[in-house]
Amino acid sequence: MTLTVLLIIIYLAFISLGLPDSLLGSAWPSMYPNMKVPISYAGIVSMIISGGTIISSLFSDRFIRKFGTGLVTSISTLMTALALLGFSFSNKFYMLCIFAIPLGLGAGAIDAALNNFVAFHYKAKHMSWLHCFWGVGAMTGPIIMSYFLTQGYIFQLGYRTVAIIQFSLTAILIATFPFWKKVEHLSTTQLEKGKSTKEDKSQEIISKKELLKLPGVRQALIAFFCYCAIESTLGLWGSSFAVIAHGLQTDTAARWASLFYFGITFGRFLSGFVTLKLNNRQMVLLGEALIAAGIVMIMLPFGKVSSLMGFVLAGVGCAPIFPSLLHETPENFGSKHSQSVMGVQMASAYIGTTFIPPLFGVLASKTSFLLLPFFTSVILVLMFIMVQLLNKKVDAQNK
Repeated sequence: MTLTVLLIIIYLAFISLGLPDSLLGSAWPSMYPNMKVPISYAGIVSMIISGGTIISSLFSDRFIRKFGTGLVTSISTLMTALALLGFSFSNKFYMLCIFAIPLGLGAGAIDAALNNFVAFHYKAKHMSWLHCFWGVGAMTGPIIMSYFLTQGYIFQLGYRTVAIIQFSLTAILIATFPFWKKVEHLSTTQLEKGKSTKEDKSQEIISKKELLKLPGVRQALIAFFCYCAIESTLGLWGSSFAVIAHGLQTDTAARWASLFYFGITFGRFLSGFVTLKLNNRQMVLLGEALIAAGIVMIMLPFGKVSSLMGFVLAGVGCAPIFPSLLHETPENFGSKHSQSVMGVQMASAYIGTTFIPPLFGVLASKTSFLLLPFFTSVILVLMFIMVQLLNKKVDAQNK
């Protein structure tokens, strides 16, 4: 019963976590002219947000062990709510940069805490559905923003609406503290996975240097880096690509971002069922193939319909990769190192989110946004190679 209640709360938390992730990309075509900054400056805000997530992810294992998953998640959600409220009052670019800091710090801690909690306590299907709920939030964010832009309102109202949702979730998390404490004080984790696994809370936290020596960790970090680089670059610049490459209006282009995240959301919903037939490694391979197909459709000179379908298909391909790699963490590196590895994996993922979208923004502003599918295809090839090497190293270690 307790695990069921917490699962519902975690689903809600991931909806809330996804909401702000897609707001910037969908709002930016209308934001940068009002703030009198170049279009590439979206990458600066994105980089600051992601930089905060890197820092909080790296230190998440220490805070989670000291304060517990429930308290860390509650405080982090409150931080994101306050940051989004700050965005809603911002009318200068420097204000966005200031409030981007707590937004990133809060998001990183939530991600690391809840992903490891679910990897320990629930089956693979729930990890897929958990990130499906993130996709619900990421898909809803552009819809909220598009509504206000279509009605002629300023972008700040979209951020204010999402801030109110975040404050509501904070209240729910605080109210459910007893449930988190009940699970965290169990001597033996009541796993839904069908096996009894003891979660050792007294273990020493392994240093980052020692962590990198574990077989497969470096390959896993690069794979997470590549995945988030692909997802965040397509998500951030999809709307701008639609405006520049296909001449769409900004409010219509905002819905392109929504459809990309719809592909992720719908794909993760389906993935929850597919995991009953395919294992995590097979799910990752399937996702990579679908992303490749989507990128090819965006490349083809068949107009906006083909391009839009390519974005949706790429979103469907993104769907199973992240949750499947996360769910493999205890299997790949053992329960002893799971939380520590989870933290550095999330940090590496957000390094990809931090640096690659602004890098593409600078590159595209000097050349062309038509480079978007070619740019992401190179990263996809690197991710495929790293995942294969990770699997080989883990298999060799387990022999």
